[in-house]
Amino acid sequence: MQIASWNVNSVRTRLTHVLNWLDQKKPDLLALQETKVDDPQFPLEPFLQKGYQVQIHGQKAYNGVALISRTPLEDVRMGFIGELIGDPDAEELGAQKRVISALVDGIRVVNLYVPNGSSLSSDKYNYKLAWLSCLERYIGAIQTRDEPLCVVGDFNIGLEARDLPDPDRLSGGIMASDRERAALLVALGSDLQDAFRLFEPNSGHWSWWDYRSGAWDRDRGWRIDHIYLNEMLRELARSCSIDKEERGRIQPSDHAPVCVDLAWELEDDGDGEDAYDT
Repeated sequence: MQIASWNVNSVRTRLTHVLNWLDQKKPDLLALQETKVDDPQFPLEPFLQKGYQVQIHGQKAYNGVALISRTPLEDVRMGFIGELIGDPDAEELGAQKRVISALVDGIRVVNLYVPNGSSLSSDKYNYKLAWLSCLERYIGAIQTRDEPLCVVGDFNIGLEARDLPDPDRLSGGIMASDRERAALLVALGSDLQDAFRLFEPNSGHWSWWDYRSGAWDRDRGWRIDHIYLNEMLRELARSCSIDKEERGRIQPSDHAPVCVDLAWELEDDGDGEDAYDT
C-alpha cells in the first residue's frame, strides 16, 4: 500500500500536475494540503473519472485538505472536532480547514496542514503553538482506538538540524524554534515515528523550496513534509521517498510529494471479517 502526501499550493492551479502524478505513480492514497478552495468549487470530476474516491475539507483561498483514494474512505472525520467533541479549543481552531482523517483499508490516515506561524513575534506563532497543543489531544484521542495509524502532511517545522539547509543560521527561528519542535514532539508522542528517517539518516533531502531567493536553483530547501507511522505500521514500511522531480516542473507547487510504501493489505477472511495480510 502506498500513501502519499503533497502540499499542492492550490489544487485548481496545480490540477494537471496532480492528475499526471497520479497516473504515473498510482498511489493508493494521496493526501493533499493547501487546496485553497471551498468544497463546492473543488475540481472533483477529474478524480472521479479516474476512479478515485475523494473527501474534501476546504476553505476559499486558504488552507484546505483532501483525501484521494483508490479504495473507499470510511469513517471520515473533519477537523479536530471529529475526535474532540465538546472541546472548545478544537471547535475554534477548526475554523481553519487543516485536518481530515479516514480509515483506508483498515489504516487510520490523518492528513494535517500545520500553521506556518509567520514569525516568532506574530500572533500567528501563538496560534500555531495552540494548534499543536490541540493536536496532542487529537492524536491522543485517536490512539485510544488502537488503530494502525499514519499521520501525514505539511508540518511547517524542520524538526532537526539535518532537516534544514543552514541549521546554524535557521535553528531557533520560525519553523525551527525550540517551542515548535517541542510541541510537535509532544503531540506525536513516543509511538509515532518519522517514516523517512527509517531509511535516510542524512541531511540534504528537502520537501519544500521557497519560491523566493532562488531556493530551488540553489537547492536550499527544508524538509517539513512528513509521514509518521505507529508501531503497527513501522515494521511494514518498505520505503519512504521524496519525489523531488515534481518541484522542477513549470509552475510547480513549492512542495514535493512524499510517499511511503507499506507491506499492507486488508482482505476478507471469508467469514465476513477483515483480516490483515502483511
